[in-house]
Amino acid sequence: MSDGPGLTGVLSPETVALVERTLAELGPLPDPTTLPPAEGRAQSLLANARCNVDLPPMYRTSEIWLDEDAELGAARCRVRVLVPPDAGVGAILFVHGGGFAFCSPETHERCARVLAIESGLPVVLPDYRLAPEYPFPAALKDVISVLRSIFDATESVGVSRGPLLVSGDSAGANLALAAMLHEQAAGRGLPDGALLFYGNYARSFETPSYIRFSEGPGLTRAKMQRYWSFYAGGQEIEVDPLACPLVAGDAALAALPPLYLMAAAVDPLLSDTLMLSDRLKALGRDDELSIVPGVMHGFLQNTYELSAAREALAAAGRAARRLTGRS
Repeated sequence: MSDGPGLTGVLSPETVALVERTLAELGPLPDPTTLPPAEGRAQSLLANARCNVDLPPMYRTSEIWLDEDAELGAARCRVRVLVPPDAGVGAILFVHGGGFAFCSPETHERCARVLAIESGLPVVLPDYRLAPEYPFPAALKDVISVLRSIFDATESVGVSRGPLLVSGDSAGANLALAAMLHEQAAGRGLPDGALLFYGNYARSFETPSYIRFSEGPGLTRAKMQRYWSFYAGGQEIEVDPLACPLVAGDAALAALPPLYLMAAAVDPLLSDTLMLSDRLKALGRDDELSIVPGVMHGFLQNTYELSAAREALAAAGRAARRLTGRS
C-alpha cells in the first residue's frame, strides 16, 4: 500500500500515549468478538466509558421511540436526539459503529456531541438492532426507518425540517451508505450529503491495508472477519450492495449525493475508503477525502484526550456546513 504525504503507517506519539494510558487503566481485555454477545457488549461499554466524559453541553437532549415499520421490516427503535446551542435547521443522522454487533448511542455520545457543535446541526442517533441475534438486513432496515422518519415527520424526531445529512463510523458508515443506496433504488428522497468515517464497505480481507495492519494496532483482520460473520448470519452477502456497498453499480454510486470520506491511516479498513474514493473519482465525481495520519481505527471516540480526533471532527463539521450550504 502506498502512503501519501505524511502517512507513515505509524501511530503518532499522542496516540501511543493514549493507548498506554488506556491499557494502564483497563488492563488487558479479552477480544470482545470471542465472547458471548452480552459479555462482549458489556466489555465494549466499559472500554468506551472512558471516552464519554466531560460531555459538551447541549441546548437539549431527548429520547424518543419510533414505531416499527412492518412493511419495511424495521423494528421499534429508540432514538437519541442531541441539539447543540444555536442549532441550525435540519439534522445529521449519525449511525454508530461497533462491527454491527456492539455499541449504542451512549458509547458514541461524546463523538456525536462534538459533531453537533462543529456542524451546528442536531444529531440523531438510532439504537438499531445488533448482530448476531439480528443479522443483515435488520440493522439496515432500522436505519432506513429512522431516515424516513426524519424526512417525513421531522418534528416528531425533535428537530426542525431542513437540510439532512447521514453519517456514521465503521459499520455505521456502511449502514449510512447502504441506506442511501436502498432509498435511491426505491425512488425515495436522498439526504443532501454524507459524512462517512473509516467505513467497512466490502467483505474482503486481502486488501493492502488488511494485509499491512492484519494484527492491528487495535482493530485486526480476525476481528473484522468475526464481525462480518455476525452480520452475514450465514447469508451470502458479498455481492449484495446493501451489505457491501463497494459492489454497487456505477450508476448507483454516481447518483449518490456528495460524500465526505474520512479514514484513519493506521487501520485495516483504510483500503475500503481508498477504493470507494477511487471508484467515485473514476465516475467523474469530486467527493472530499481526508486520511488522518498517526491514528488508528475508532480514533474519533477519543475527542476528550486526542487532539487529532477533535481536529478531525472540526473538519467534518466544516464539511457538513459546506454540504448544507452554510459555509
